[in-house]
Amino acid sequence: MAGKKHSTGTPATLALEAAGVPFMLHLYDHDPRNTNFGLEAAKALGFAPEQVFKTLMVQLADGMAVGIVPVSGTLDLKAVAAAFGQKKASMADPAAAQRRTGYVLGGISPLGQRSPSPTVLDDSAFEHATILVSGGRRGLDVELSPDDLSRLTGAVRATIRA
Repeated sequence: MAGKKHSTGTPATLALEAAGVPFMLHLYDHDPRNTNFGLEAAKALGFAPEQVFKTLMVQLADGMAVGIVPVSGTLDLKAVAAAFGQKKASMADPAAAQRRTGYVLGGISPLGQRSPSPTVLDDSAFEHATILVSGGRRGLDVELSPDDLSRLTGAVRATIRA
């Protein structure tokens, strides 16, 4: 996979460039009426929903964390909590998630967050040579290897999809 030589300037793409990680940018026209951002990206870009992943912020007893799951499924909150050795997790308040990450909903990337959080990547990501995650804004995804994503985010690997 050839890396894109210039950046869109999002913190996510800048983090990838700084780390020297190969990635590809995928742009699409986001429909502002669409709130199912991940499935919209998969359809617009022509990728299977199992290969496009969404970044979800969760609240644990000791702070926020990130769960990354395929857009074809949902997040299993009990599994996320267990991955971090916690008893329970809930979805983070959207405004708090935006403040913590520096991104808007539908554009939250696991990369380049303002305040990085502990991260868990669904193990299904490793069934693919590359996966897509948000590039830091609506209408922009980045394609990279799940190993690179895991390394850059410090993600643990677990089954967290429902």
